[in-house]
Amino acid sequence: MQGRPGGRAEKDVAGTTISVEGVSEVDRVLLASPRGFCAGVEKAVKALAWMVRVFDAPVYCYHEIVHNRIVVDHFREQGVVFVDDVSEVPPGAPLMLSAHGSAPEVVAAARANGGVVIDAVCPLVTKVHHELKVRTNKGYTVLYIGHAGHEEAVGTMAVAPESVRLIEHESDLDALAKEDIGGEGAPVALLAQTTLSHDEWRGLMESARERYPDLWMPNRSDLCFATTNRQASLKAMADEAGTIVVIGSANSSNTIALEKVALASGCPRVLRINEASELPGDLTGTVGVTAGASAPEALVEAVIAELAPRLGVTEVMVTTEDEYFPPPPELRELLRSVGATLGFMAGLAGSRSDSARSDPVTDDRGVSAADVLDMLAS
Repeated sequence: MQGRPGGRAEKDVAGTTISVEGVSEVDRVLLASPRGFCAGVEKAVKALAWMVRVFDAPVYCYHEIVHNRIVVDHFREQGVVFVDDVSEVPPGAPLMLSAHGSAPEVVAAARANGGVVIDAVCPLVTKVHHELKVRTNKGYTVLYIGHAGHEEAVGTMAVAPESVRLIEHESDLDALAKEDIGGEGAPVALLAQTTLSHDEWRGLMESARERYPDLWMPNRSDLCFATTNRQASLKAMADEAGTIVVIGSANSSNTIALEKVALASGCPRVLRINEASELPGDLTGTVGVTAGASAPEALVEAVIAELAPRLGVTEVMVTTEDEYFPPPPELRELLRSVGATLGFMAGLAGSRSDSARSDPVTDDRGVSAADVLDMLAS
């Protein structure tokens, strides 16, 4: 399930009696829900945490595991080395491939290096890779709405580089006329980067459909449900907030999408920050707070503590997410062979039976990535 639709829910959350000695005279915080880590990020962060636990340092990761500076720096402190080319990985060294998806040739080179390779790609990105492969095998030219240079876009387009065209702006659609794309009945399909703003995607999608009436599209949108949910929860509070604070890194596509949605909503002031220390000192009135899908909840809690709202925190909820992605299959096999001797997740799994705690894969669902990051830091 992707979440149960619901109305606006308001409730006090932890921290409502915080002292007013913050950076500003903030009356109230509106806290978007859902926010922060999505299922794909949960899967990737926990998988890399397991790699750090199982293998001696250094553990290598192709690209940043997720696009969040704080999370990446945390793993660097644990001995993870992030590389942009698998040729930088010593032969036989353990390697994780990031959540954004990797080009087929990158995956092949990684597996040829002789070490354990864990692919932490988000299943929603894998779906787009599969759709691209199927369409191009059937002779389609695929229009791919995405951001040039983004790791997800690069990895996806590499699945069939000769048959895919990147669409980032209306001018890219104009340029296709010179290539005679779709001429003489040639089939055309439309796919998208999962982390786009829904409004950004919709505009380009509608333009593409006008130009190509027989355009093929998947029955279910490629846009990540978590990205869409976070945008919806932001919109639900935008009318009441004098300022919206978006927590996340500048290289996070879904975070930048949230920033664009907030600006488009007409909110007088929109701030994107990495962490609480970047908050300005002149905030007043009602402040909306949300976080990109790569931003840990600890950053949200620190921002609320710094804002110290005089009248507390109201959660603005549009849906409840209960999606879960299990560990990558290669990691599941590895954990079941060595996990019983580690006991890494057992202490976090609460009241599970001893038999359940002996299986780290079973434990995984009951443990959050935030808890795992805290345990690594302790």
